[in-house]
Amino acid sequence: MTGESENGRKRATIWDVAHAAGVSHQTVSRYLRNEGGLRPATREKIDKAVKELDYKPNLVARSMRTRRTNRIAIVLPELTTFVPIPVLRGASGAARAAGYTTDVVGLEGDETRRAEGTLSLLDSQQVEGVLSFTPLSDQVIEAAGNRPIVVYGEYDDRMHARGDLADGRPAGMIVRHLAELGHRRFLHVAGSPDWASALNRRLVYEQTLEELGLENYGVVEGDWSVGSGYDAARELSADSGVTAVLAANDYVAMGVIRGFQDRGVRVPEEVSVFGWDNEQFTEYFLPSISTVASDRETIGRQAMGQLIALIRDEPKPSIEIEGLFTLIPRASSGPAPR
Repeated sequence: MTGESENGRKRATIWDVAHAAGVSHQTVSRYLRNEGGLRPATREKIDKAVKELDYKPNLVARSMRTRRTNRIAIVLPELTTFVPIPVLRGASGAARAAGYTTDVVGLEGDETRRAEGTLSLLDSQQVEGVLSFTPLSDQVIEAAGNRPIVVYGEYDDRMHARGDLADGRPAGMIVRHLAELGHRRFLHVAGSPDWASALNRRLVYEQTLEELGLENYGVVEGDWSVGSGYDAARELSADSGVTAVLAANDYVAMGVIRGFQDRGVRVPEEVSVFGWDNEQFTEYFLPSISTVASDRETIGRQAMGQLIALIRDEPKPSIEIEGLFTLIPRASSGPAPR
């Protein structure tokens, strides 16, 4: 997104100027905004770097605060086959209700490239603000100055959930629900350990069992797949005493149920199984799968609401987490066997 200069060379960026001058890009940003407080020697070094690199800042950016485009950019890491549709639907709906249209932008490359791309969006006259669902460094926020940008880091570079969507608290809700049904020994078939959501679910699962004085038979490290759930159920010792399984997601739960069925273990009469995500198939599987629904659309709406408040110079509303998760018990879970 940095483009090329008229002589065909790659156009210098604010980071290039900062490196050549031996200062931070925040300092270069202050220089470009003609802010006071810079020492003469620092200003001289930046002057020299700007001339040597033939750096040409996007001057139209200074008119952004008075120019209305009614457009907002929603930033994701490089677009892959997975796109967080519910989050985007919520964000776009909130923007539309407020009179804005949205553009979804996938920024390729590492953190530096994403930072350059985000600042380029802010420097253009095409959008009034940027809502990023991928983490950006604090330096980007500082360089953005008072231009509207909200970073709500729900997804990392590989579209792994972070932040509130990676909240593990529903694991505690599930354990408590099953404990009320008499279950005392649990197994957790986890997701991939390089996902924040998998780590958070496991942590809350273990903490809740300890808090309630329940027994954790173990944690099977899975990979979010049906196969990992199937293998976990097939390999569970016949004398384990496990009566409740918390699966990392609905696909894992489906594999766990099928694995038990293939070895003659009845669900939920002998073992209860709980999934996560409320995928459409869970209602129609046999038995229907107990699960947790996450209100991703509300996350998107709330994040967009914060950005719109910044654009309009209004107080920024807080993000409300309570009520985003709903427990949906179905036929795959029930009272502990007597």
